[in-house]
Amino acid sequence: MNGGRRGAVVFACLDADTLGGVQRVTHTVAQGLAERGREVHVIGLHRSEKPFRYVELPRYTSHVIHRAPVGRLSRLGRRRERQALDRLLREVGPGFAVLSSPSVVTRIGELLPERLLPIGQYHGSYEHARGSWHLGSVRGHYGALEKAVFLSEEDAWLFSEHALLPNTWSIPNPLPVWPSRTASLTARRVLGVGRLEGVKRFDRLISAFARACGRPRHGGTEGDGDHPNLVRARREVSEGWELHLIGEGAELERLLSHAAECEVSDRVVFRGAVPAARMADEYMDGSLLALSSEHEGLPLVVGEAASYGVPSVAFDVSSGLRSLVLDGQTGVLVPPADVTGLAAALAGLIASAAERRRLGAAARAHVEAFRPDHVLDRWEALFDQITR
Repeated sequence: MNGGRRGAVVFACLDADTLGGVQRVTHTVAQGLAERGREVHVIGLHRSEKPFRYVELPRYTSHVIHRAPVGRLSRLGRRRERQALDRLLREVGPGFAVLSSPSVVTRIGELLPERLLPIGQYHGSYEHARGSWHLGSVRGHYGALEKAVFLSEEDAWLFSEHALLPNTWSIPNPLPVWPSRTASLTARRVLGVGRLEGVKRFDRLISAFARACGRPRHGGTEGDGDHPNLVRARREVSEGWELHLIGEGAELERLLSHAAECEVSDRVVFRGAVPAARMADEYMDGSLLALSSEHEGLPLVVGEAASYGVPSVAFDVSSGLRSLVLDGQTGVLVPPADVTGLAAALAGLIASAAERRRLGAAARAHVEAFRPDHVLDRWEALFDQITR
């Protein structure tokens, strides 16, 4: 294998084929760089329990080091990992190694040959990092790499200041595609897209939707049903609005029970996993996207929805999210964990097709900066800056 004059690019993830944002971004960028003529490899240190295919006809090469899912490794397992990586990387031409998380940086950063220049990515926000072990790991290991790449200029600045990094850079997540058509925003459907896991807090979204439906006995609190947006939305919701949750995960049974407690089982549709190739239809059939996560980096689903002209309402949990959603201009942001505020934001847009269209058109224009070709240009600029 020969990387040619442009240089090879290796992407390394703990798990490259799980259904998740990090993996989607990795495969999108890998395919884009490969289509530009680079030798590209995607390495998953572990095999996913349920592999998800992101690219139908990949132009890059994928590798899996361990057959087992992510977990603790024995001493023998670590030795075999080093041997497998050494054999694989020996065949790769000179270029760059993009390490997708603090765990990957600490695990294989020192195993890279000198001809592969290390770049550390962090797919979370500074807000999330400072509340976990991530900030210490980034501070301790990313400064020694060629570059430390974050999702927004604000995050890059925060990490440079508080993690004392001299080598920060910002590149946003790319959209997988740029659609030629946009949603009509007439479907009576709110979308929630993501893994059914605790961090996504779909229970809060269900509660907010229940309040917008006028069913606050379990989903709300006394008095919040009098919010003007909630009152205006009652008739709209009574005429068939639904919440569609797209994704699968361990929280399914609990969320089903929560929907029943909130008296919206007839309005909440659990769709399961939808193949990436069919997500365009989901966005075309939606009128709103709602994001209720405890933390996010730069949530790709918000950008994808915006590219179809679908506005979002979301908890304001990261600078990456704020780079996608300009409050009141391209969508609506509410304080983190404010279920009443989320309900009011949903209700306001449910009640006004004109407002949905205004925000949706502005959202699509805003996320042009996240088109795949624009983001790939930023990766190429990073590679050029490193080797200049």
